[in-house]
Amino acid sequence: MTIILGLDPSLSCTGWGVIRVEGSRIAHIANGQIPTGAKEPMAERLAALQSGIAEVIAAHRPDRAAAEEVFANKNPQSTLKLAQARGAVLAACGSAGLAVNEHAARLVKKSVVGTGGADKTQVQAMLKVLLPGTQLAGADAADALAVAIADAHLAKSF
Repeated sequence: MTIILGLDPSLSCTGWGVIRVEGSRIAHIANGQIPTGAKEPMAERLAALQSGIAEVIAAHRPDRAAAEEVFANKNPQSTLKLAQARGAVLAACGSAGLAVNEHAARLVKKSVVGTGGADKTQVQAMLKVLLPGTQLAGADAADALAVAIADAHLAKSF
């Protein structure tokens, strides 16, 4: 049995999802989102993300984590903010001794939906098939669960 923490880092709202993989079966454990206030100082927002993910790790004790790779936005400031959020989230994983696999967003979508060009609605629809009965905490949590599922597939945990 392997427990995987999927992460969808973002400064405004980081999504997380935890799944259990046993043989060819996957099961939902938990999912959620860690929002930060746009008017809060950057240091406080990053600290909230780091401590929030640390709490998730302590509560669910995953064996490893997976996150979406950074992508370049048209706006350099947006890319920088995303990178800082990822740094806070990855630091929480590193502090807990978790290895983190990184996957491109297109590869995550292809692994979960079957096409790298899938939109958020298609990803969420497939999550309902793969994890029936799961209540999603929001779009960012759904993306994080997709990252965890893709990591299970890509790491050949099945």
